[in-house]
Amino acid sequence: MEANRIYNFNPGPAMLPLPVLKEAQAEFLNFRESGMSILEISHRAKQYDEIHNQTKADVKELMGLGDDYDVLFIQGGASLQFDMIPMNFASKEHPGSYVLSGSFASKAYKEAELLGVGEIAASSKDVNFRHIPTQEELKINPDAAYVHLCYNNTIYGTEYHYIPDTKGVPLFADMSSDMLSRPLDFKKFDFIYAGVQKNLGPAGVVLVVAKKSLIEKSRETLPTMLRYDTFYAKNSLYNTPPAFCIYMVGKVAAWIKAQGGLSVMAERNAKKAKIVYDAIDNSNGFYRGHADKDSRSLMNVTFRLPSEELEKKFAAEALENGLGGTKGHRSVGGMRTSIYNAMPYEGCEALADFMEKFRKANA
Repeated sequence: MEANRIYNFNPGPAMLPLPVLKEAQAEFLNFRESGMSILEISHRAKQYDEIHNQTKADVKELMGLGDDYDVLFIQGGASLQFDMIPMNFASKEHPGSYVLSGSFASKAYKEAELLGVGEIAASSKDVNFRHIPTQEELKINPDAAYVHLCYNNTIYGTEYHYIPDTKGVPLFADMSSDMLSRPLDFKKFDFIYAGVQKNLGPAGVVLVVAKKSLIEKSRETLPTMLRYDTFYAKNSLYNTPPAFCIYMVGKVAAWIKAQGGLSVMAERNAKKAKIVYDAIDNSNGFYRGHADKDSRSLMNVTFRLPSEELEKKFAAEALENGLGGTKGHRSVGGMRTSIYNAMPYEGCEALADFMEKFRKANA
């Protein structure tokens, strides 16, 4: 690692690729010979227009999607999408059908429920969200407007390892924490959204990738900025977009392409996750993973120690050893280490080495 930098295991805002940060640093004061920073340049300028559209093109290329999909950039975080989705697509006759696999999936459902247009297709809440509901557990209403999933659960450390068969009902997914981390048949999804601050960039923008046939029409009774067709018709430039965030997403997408694409990301992420999960599984019970093994996330590894006192000690000593952001979410407790695309092997190896030393000193 660079001097004065730690291995950042925070769940979001999260670690970004060092080459991306250096590129942004190098052109921060004078973006493309404009004499201005990307923070100052007009979103109508040619230089920015090129960045905006290249980012869209690179995202679709990585996902293997064609002209029937579009990419939108929306503010308000994934939390605003929890509202916009049911507002635009659901009704009492055709509700949104939600699979509850963790905190954010539950929050999305709650917003639809407040609007009177949400129902539950499946839930793993009864086992503290230790696993992803299986295909057999899904009770899909054929009249539903969509089936909504949270594809990776940062708090509980679970992730889908299959694409549900929704029997023709449009499939919507919150991929905030595993977007562009592995190849998927993205054509099976009708609507994908991701707050970029976990795996794609800095906080401030949501990436929406959806079928044009869905987003080109919205309810005319909705306010302008709550309608997807507003963003679609104006290429996400109806109002001033978060230009710096989009610029950084573009750099991350270009970095992924330069690394070899999503297949390379998947191979790396599986190898990194194995390093950390092996440290848990080989600890003779000192570390206890929260997620069931068949639902384990490749992005967020969650585990407990024998006591809360040891967990506090672990987080403090990890930081002293250059390993930041290891504390778990308050709703689960324990530890959470997020190993997104930007985390190098060396970070996971350093974590595993620390885990072993800590176990030997405290068992």
